[in-house]
Amino acid sequence: MRVPEQVSRIAVVVAVVLVGAVALRFFIIPQSYFSTALHRSSTVKREAARAVHYAGAQACRECHQEQFDAKAVGNHKNLGCETCHGPSAAHAEDPSSVKPEAPRDRKFCPVCHAYDPSRPTGFPQINPTSHNPLKPCVSCHNPHAPVPPQTPEQCSACHGQIARTKAQSSHALLECTVCHTVSEEHKKNPRSALPSIPQARDFCGRCHGQAAGESSAPKIDMATHGGSYLCWQCHYPHLPEAH
Repeated sequence: MRVPEQVSRIAVVVAVVLVGAVALRFFIIPQSYFSTALHRSSTVKREAARAVHYAGAQACRECHQEQFDAKAVGNHKNLGCETCHGPSAAHAEDPSSVKPEAPRDRKFCPVCHAYDPSRPTGFPQINPTSHNPLKPCVSCHNPHAPVPPQTPEQCSACHGQIARTKAQSSHALLECTVCHTVSEEHKKNPRSALPSIPQARDFCGRCHGQAAGESSAPKIDMATHGGSYLCWQCHYPHLPEAH
């Protein structure tokens, strides 16, 4: 059976390519190029050539005692100063001429605090896209003592979507802590120390019951309205107008 001419030509091209690849691999490229030891050695030399000099925590403490003390008892106590500020030996030797790094944008903190499901439960994590967008982290958080902001003013720091929804509702003027009791531990471990939610119908009845003194709130008969259900099981409390 005669082999078509097209197949023969393709076979010749493939053979030439294979021969060229073998020649390139075994006769043209130096064998040392494939040695991992060579790459490791060159990488070590390149990194060693970099001018990286750390000052050490004690050198930072000599001039920045207040920041050092705040960090020593805060959530960042296990981080060295130069973890965020970079190698600062040159700054320690000549503070007026050499300034250390000071992360002022939104790129640095998410290296540790951007949401990652592999991180431990309770570790502070955020979605950098939706969490106070465009604002530098240091505008709300003191990096040397990063305790979560006080409630209720800063509930929106973590619950921005709820805050934006509530701001459009008839409950806009109610502080979050009117309905939720929030412990200090919630600010540190929000997933394990949850805020309270109303567990009795009488809670909403304080404003919405027929005998309630709040005249502007819609009134209902608590004895017959909704049966035994809790109010928030039918009404979304952050936007009670929604159906």
